[in-house]
Amino acid sequence: MNIGWNIETYLSLSSIAVSTVISVLIIRKNWRRYGALFLLSAIVGNILCYVFVKLNLYYFPYRLFPDVFIMPFTMILTMFPALVLFGVRYSPKTWPFKIPFYWVLVHLGVLIEVWAENQTQIIKYNSSWNVWVTYTWWWIFVLVFEWVGGIIVPPESRKPLDQELLRYGKIGWFILHFLLIGTIFIAGVYAGKTLLK
Repeated sequence: MNIGWNIETYLSLSSIAVSTVISVLIIRKNWRRYGALFLLSAIVGNILCYVFVKLNLYYFPYRLFPDVFIMPFTMILTMFPALVLFGVRYSPKTWPFKIPFYWVLVHLGVLIEVWAENQTQIIKYNSSWNVWVTYTWWWIFVLVFEWVGGIIVPPESRKPLDQELLRYGKIGWFILHFLLIGTIFIAGVYAGKTLLK
């Protein structure tokens, strides 16, 4: 086991802990349906990551179990399903509001990944992988599982955000736009640093 006094250990363990708590809190609402969605998204997330690593598109220099896995299996096992469960549970009912909701989730996820790629040894991209490819795959993953979640989880087990809060002039609208603009700006700074190295 690879645990030390470094940023990679702190980030790995805290992300596993936080995503596990989020998942457990949501699975409690309907353990069969959300549990099935958790398992399915965990399996697909790990398979995709394994394929991308085997294709040498990116790699993980730091892993909690470097002798067992070629990727951070435990992080992927908890983080991506937590994102899926959160999205399915709380995404608004209609697509004009669902898209901005997922837009913020994708931006936050990609921002964290880009920061980790630039500032830590958790993940490193190879020359054939970049932020746009990551961004695209994040969108594919969350939208496919929004659709799958709509099949698995019945409407009465979901708790969509009130769309009225997301309308222009409401607090949700300001929060969404602040997060979107902020993540675009910060991602631009990181992309600029990468290009100007």
